[in-house]
Amino acid sequence: MLQKITHHHLTLAIIIRSNYQKQGIEFFTNDNDSQQLGYMNRPKDYVIPPHRHNLVPREVHLTQEVLFIKSGKVRVDFFDNEQQYIQSTILYTGDVILLSDGGHGFKMLEQTEIIEVKQGPYCGEQDKVRFEPINDNDVKLTNEQF
Repeated sequence: MLQKITHHHLTLAIIIRSNYQKQGIEFFTNDNDSQQLGYMNRPKDYVIPPHRHNLVPREVHLTQEVLFIKSGKVRVDFFDNEQQYIQSTILYTGDVILLSDGGHGFKMLEQTEIIEVKQGPYCGEQDKVRFEPINDNDVKLTNEQF
């Protein structure tokens, strides 16, 4: 299953649930997005020819992250760019999420291992604005699909 978190036509996140399956290749991001997220399911003996990537200058204006939930259970809280709470969803072992815009916070609901991939270089505290988390009593869970 795929889940897309949007707010006022702005994509905050794309979630690939651990049970997602499809033949071939599919990308969930646009060609001009600074972080690309895709899925491949290829049969035995399928060959991807060896290749390397060219040095192409790129400008990154917004850090985007991809998180792989290696184990555990975590609640993701989504905020707009004005730091207003929108909604939350829960990620489980094997889920993958692209955090593409807006703000986000996390609460570990179990012991959780996460692998994070994002653009660099890291600019320290210049990279983010920190703000108050949502109160547990105010959480709105969603499971919107696309």
